[in-house]
Amino acid sequence: YIEKEAQINEEIDRLRHAATQALLTREDVIVVASVSCIYALGSPEEYKKDHVPIVVGDRGDRAEFIRKLIAIYFTRTNADLNPGTFRARGNMIEIMPVNERVIYRVSFAGDTIRAVTEIDAVSRKIIQDLDSTFLFPAKHYVTPEDERQRAIEEIQSDLNEQLKDLEKAGKVLEYERLKRRTNHDLAMIKEIGYCN
Repeated sequence: YIEKEAQINEEIDRLRHAATQALLTREDVIVVASVSCIYALGSPEEYKKDHVPIVVGDRGDRAEFIRKLIAIYFTRTNADLNPGTFRARGNMIEIMPVNERVIYRVSFAGDTIRAVTEIDAVSRKIIQDLDSTFLFPAKHYVTPEDERQRAIEEIQSDLNEQLKDLEKAGKVLEYERLKRRTNHDLAMIKEIGYCN
């Protein structure tokens, strides 16, 4: 028995996000890829629904904006930015989306977005000032809370049935392995919305 481990190639993941976002926002897109590139992408409808618009002049304070980023699976950092991360310094938030190699700097003046600037991630040179942009989730696995809760309950119910069968059959090793792995996956789904 060898436990499955998923490793995500960062460049392939970036291209998957870029392709998904292009398909959802444009009409002139052709994607050429292997089947494994689209395996387990999740619901395109939910992915599209959970985007965050960033518009200069919109009202909303910095803390609320940070909560929105976390809700779409961005991770806060104080170190260098990587795809799917953001950092907050003073009245600015810098975000690196998962589909591009740029940084968006969002500046706040009180409870209003004052400026959105696109910056080259390597040279840190300003590419352009934007009136608006939007961010898609940093993960493909976007699921509504009610659907996630229903899935957790079903998995727990199925697990209990399987554990009873294994216990009756005297399969102690299989019982422990199934219980440990499934409980780990359930904890991941509850905590971050998916398991890898």
